[in-house]
Amino acid sequence: MKFPILRRVLRALVGLPRPAKRALAGRRVQRDGQVLDLDVQMILRLLALAAGPGEDPPLTDQRRLTDEAASGLAEVTRGVTSRAMSIPVPVGVTRDMPGVLDARLYEPDDLAGATSGLLVFFHGGGFALGSVVSGDPLCRALAQQAGVRVLSVEYRLAPEHPFPAGLADAVVALRHVLTHREDFRAGAVAVGGDSAGANLALTSAHQLARRGEPTAEFVLALYPVTDAGRSGGSRELFADGFGLRTVDVEWFEGLYLPEGLDPIRPTALLDAADLGVMPPAYVATAGFDPLRDEGEELVAALRAAGVPTVARRFPGLVHGYAGFAGLVPAARDAVLDAASALRAGIALTGTPPQQDHHGQMAHEGVAADRA
Repeated sequence: MKFPILRRVLRALVGLPRPAKRALAGRRVQRDGQVLDLDVQMILRLLALAAGPGEDPPLTDQRRLTDEAASGLAEVTRGVTSRAMSIPVPVGVTRDMPGVLDARLYEPDDLAGATSGLLVFFHGGGFALGSVVSGDPLCRALAQQAGVRVLSVEYRLAPEHPFPAGLADAVVALRHVLTHREDFRAGAVAVGGDSAGANLALTSAHQLARRGEPTAEFVLALYPVTDAGRSGGSRELFADGFGLRTVDVEWFEGLYLPEGLDPIRPTALLDAADLGVMPPAYVATAGFDPLRDEGEELVAALRAAGVPTVARRFPGLVHGYAGFAGLVPAARDAVLDAASALRAGIALTGTPPQQDHHGQMAHEGVAADRA
């Protein structure tokens, strides 16, 4: 079934009376004191039936399907325009790095010509799947609801480009935006992402800060990867049946991390001695996610280091809930919560008003144009 058709079917089913949805979804799922959202349960069951039995498709097909699903299942976000951009990569930054990184800039229509906050965004996909296409619906929603520009960056994927390629790309992109704020009409600069992209957002902000370089003023991390190679806890509780499986997580880790590399170093911040250099953060987790515990442990570590951190757990949702935001009310609310946090984080950490050459103040953190 084509994804646009599937989306219409799922939307109709979500609109059914609750008893009918329960009949389709099956018995209520309760685990670790949480109840799986009924709409999510029904959609997961129907998607599993549509996929049918058999082995997972090859990586190239998974990449294509990831992009198709994002555009086919998403709700259209109006009032946001986008355009392709390229981020130049300085020569000699790292071996085999491309000369430019492809990116896509999203701008709410009412921001045309104005200075605003900017979110540098990295898509999810286990460091091996995803693209600016798969990240498009979430970027549009964040741009519209938070009233900011969003720059979605295409980073290199494993296994063709294992660690540290993706992180190196993320650091280059974030550094470029921070040193070219005026080109992007950016006041405050935030960095964010979902899943693997949230890991890249967190680690790129940390890398710049620990080197003494300017870093993002705010981090937005949705269901982040933070601790490769772990077992037990949420990875055991939600190992199967909730979308992302623990076996998938381990497969992605094997693609991203070269043989023999300590899995903790590239993906985790939990043991970092200098977490206090991190900017304020928003970290969201899903109750039925194998990655839940490591995300919440990161919150505890950030707070212990004195980093202002807003934490949200959405107990009835699963990993990748942003992809259901156009269908599931609880997922939409979770995305709106992230957008509200982004708006507030940028407002609280943005650059102060500046004087122009006439001695007049620019208002609301927007620098006045200079002649």
